[in-house]
Amino acid sequence: MTRIAEIRLDDAGQAPTPEIEQERRVAVFDLLEDNRFSLPGREAGPYHLGLAIREKRLVFDVANTTGERAAEFHLSLGPFRQVVKDYFQICESYYDAVKTLPPSQIETIDMARRGIHNEGARVLQERLEGKAEVDTDTARRLFTLICVLHFGA
Repeated sequence: MTRIAEIRLDDAGQAPTPEIEQERRVAVFDLLEDNRFSLPGREAGPYHLGLAIREKRLVFDVANTTGERAAEFHLSLGPFRQVVKDYFQICESYYDAVKTLPPSQIETIDMARRGIHNEGARVLQERLEGKAEVDTDTARRLFTLICVLHFGA
């Protein structure tokens, strides 16, 4: 069982906007429905994953289903800063566009948003190398949750 069975976010910071909260709900739902997550050389899952930002670091707290810690690793937020900033800016443009622009322009902005999202997923996969293995869809959903955490940090 190489998967995440439960996820919890330590997002006690600033209250999210309705759009951010919706992104969070969708990402958590999709992540729990379908994901690939494993810890190389360690016991198999399923896993319970806690995500937090502490002392300007992204913390992955991984436990097995009985609550025993399977791993904990801290990642520098530096490599994520620009892509998170770009993602928030393009999302804001997208939310504004949905209200006023024709579908063709919305589609163009959405394509740019997906491209930035893919870049965030790629950065995450690189940062997790040797610590955890995730497929692209899982990395995309985890990147969304990292953005949610950034919003509250």
